[in-house]
Amino acid sequence: MSRVAPTPITGFDFDIETLIVGAGACGMVAALAAYEAGQAVLVLEADPAPSGSTALSAGLIPAAGTRFQVAAGIDDSPALFAADIQTKAKNENDPALVDALSAGAAPALAWLSDRFGLPFSLVDDFDYPGHIRRRMHGLPTRSGRELVDRLRTACEETGIDIICERRATTLFCDGDRVAGVEAILPNGTTERIGCERLILACNGFGGNRAMVRQHMPQIANALWFGHDGNKGDAVLWGEALGAATAQMGAYQGHGGIAHPHGILITWAVITAGGVQVNAHGERFWDESQGYSEAARAVLAQPGGIAWAIFDARIARIARQFADFKDAEAQGAIRTADTIAELAHTIGVPADALVETINAVPKGGTDSFGRRFDGPPLAPPYCGVKVTGALFHTQGGLAIDPATARVKHRDGHLFTNLHAAGGAAAGVSGSGDSGYLSGNGLLSAIVLGRIAGMTR
Repeated sequence: MSRVAPTPITGFDFDIETLIVGAGACGMVAALAAYEAGQAVLVLEADPAPSGSTALSAGLIPAAGTRFQVAAGIDDSPALFAADIQTKAKNENDPALVDALSAGAAPALAWLSDRFGLPFSLVDDFDYPGHIRRRMHGLPTRSGRELVDRLRTACEETGIDIICERRATTLFCDGDRVAGVEAILPNGTTERIGCERLILACNGFGGNRAMVRQHMPQIANALWFGHDGNKGDAVLWGEALGAATAQMGAYQGHGGIAHPHGILITWAVITAGGVQVNAHGERFWDESQGYSEAARAVLAQPGGIAWAIFDARIARIARQFADFKDAEAQGAIRTADTIAELAHTIGVPADALVETINAVPKGGTDSFGRRFDGPPLAPPYCGVKVTGALFHTQGGLAIDPATARVKHRDGHLFTNLHAAGGAAAGVSGSGDSGYLSGNGLLSAIVLGRIAGMTR
């Protein structure tokens, strides 16, 4: 499917200045930025409507030094944000890319809010692992679906064309210069589109199981919770062109997918004071490390499942997320007045669960190294069965952070080929533990804007 070929001698069916492959958050942000820079823009989307991995997420974007933080009395800066990114990834990231993303996030949010009316607000009632400040920003429903829909509306209102059900299959190139693409239509016919520059915003390769097994075998058998269209086209095209790749073993996992419902359970149920137990009613790790690491931790338990245990206070916090309310509506969240009753309801040994919950310190650090500072769990209690999943890959094409132009393996930049979001290498180190909450949309929004603005 992902071919590279010389420019056809018969030319193209039509031409556009800036062509973008992929209409997730990254592609649509790139389109809006390119339009504002005075470029003629066209977006190709393989699906019947814009969606992508963004729509499956909580739609939260981390940013430091925003007016939303200032209003909440939070003192933050891009330097602090950059330090958090590097600390989580054990300094495995390209410092220039980290600096570009941490510095570009707040301006990007302000631009989307002021220019296109996206009503962002700060998530200020719980902390995310690895962030020393509260800097996660989201839309009212705290859902990626809303983010996609509002970006699509912004594109429609500015007159940007998004052509759906067009999957790009071939890149036409002359040396290091991209001349255009060939896309397949629903009826099996093809059209050829010429462009002055191309932005790859078609995410990563989590939907390509062969590539997942090659680059991250430790998560190859996990539930795939990303978008099936993420087949690795950007990487495959890039490799055929001689492009450099980086951090191909990096990915975001999640150890809080309601099972068998397949609904994302916000990690707020853990960070606000909840814990995870296995089928024996026992805790098995330090949950505060993060939800990405949780995927492998949960999958290593009997049956590859765990139970997230929390209480009504935490459930009230979690209800700001549309996914959590969906999980409640579908009966995934179980409740009981005592721990013993909850154990009976969820099918784990009552004595073990009572002992486990009683052992959680009411302030201080436990035997796993996790610190508890908030209120202890109190009745009524809640539990939800979860499993681990692969959300999206974090490795990809190496880029120049200032322009999002793709790097060749010999170090020079391609003339007019850009990559952003999941198509580009991110800032999550080399595995799953380097993923800092929000890294995916951070790269999508900031690099998408950079790619769009560059001429």
